[in-house]
Amino acid sequence: MENPLHGLPAPPALGAAALPPGTYAGQVVLVTGGGTGLGKAIAAEFARLGADVVIASRRAEQLKAAREALAAVPGAGRVSAAVCDIRDPERVAEVFDAAQAAFGLPDVLVNNAAANFPSPAEDLSPNAWRAVVDITLTGTWFMTREFGRRHLTAGTPGSIVNIGASYAWTGGPGFAHSSAAKAGVKNLVETLAVEWGPYGIQINGLVPGLFPHADMTEDIRDGLERAAPDAKDARQPALRVGAPRELGWAATFLASPYARFITGHTLVVDGANWQRRSVVNPEVVPVRTQLGRGPFAS
Repeated sequence: MENPLHGLPAPPALGAAALPPGTYAGQVVLVTGGGTGLGKAIAAEFARLGADVVIASRRAEQLKAAREALAAVPGAGRVSAAVCDIRDPERVAEVFDAAQAAFGLPDVLVNNAAANFPSPAEDLSPNAWRAVVDITLTGTWFMTREFGRRHLTAGTPGSIVNIGASYAWTGGPGFAHSSAAKAGVKNLVETLAVEWGPYGIQINGLVPGLFPHADMTEDIRDGLERAAPDAKDARQPALRVGAPRELGWAATFLASPYARFITGHTLVVDGANWQRRSVVNPEVVPVRTQLGRGPFAS
């Protein structure tokens, strides 16, 4: 009998656009963490639609390569790059100043920059906790605050997309620091949509599922290999993983003129993987065991 399981169809090819050409012509889009990985993929789709793109990251060498790649995207507007540690509100203000001087006040902000690594909760040092929460939550807030204050002053509309995580709803064993921070990011979406909606500022969340890419950290790559060295697709209800451009298409839609009445919403793009449940629960394996850690010793 033929196998009835086909999974979700593959996406259109790289280079296809989900919105009309030139949708973002004359618009300025600022993407944090835009030098690598999913941030770069999101920036590429905005560029493809004609946006002037500003990418920000802590590493200058990554920004240089990403800037060149984005400038070569067909249909791209101008591309600029800025070194920025989003934990520093003064540096955040400087990045907005530079973007505004070069292209104009950003119309769209994509808060993609984050920090993460797996760890049993009891092993997290105060510095480890602060590092992840300060980048993922506090840094996102500093960027959002600066964007909002400038648009409120100018009396202009704007759109924010916060990259989140599904464990903001479910909890994240092995990622207590990141899941707590991402829950805060999701709450900012819901809170600010109400506060800033009357002023024309919309804010939404976007949650990626499994989107393998060349810039994945060693921790995440090793975790995937331990969990499913030859079967990543079979562990997804879609029977495939995501292509980074699919996340970019979702981001460009949420910030577009076609989604103006969508605000305060978090869109999950993961092929329903976060909703997956087994009919019979598997045996519980403690996080320490899953991560290959020995017994806890204070």
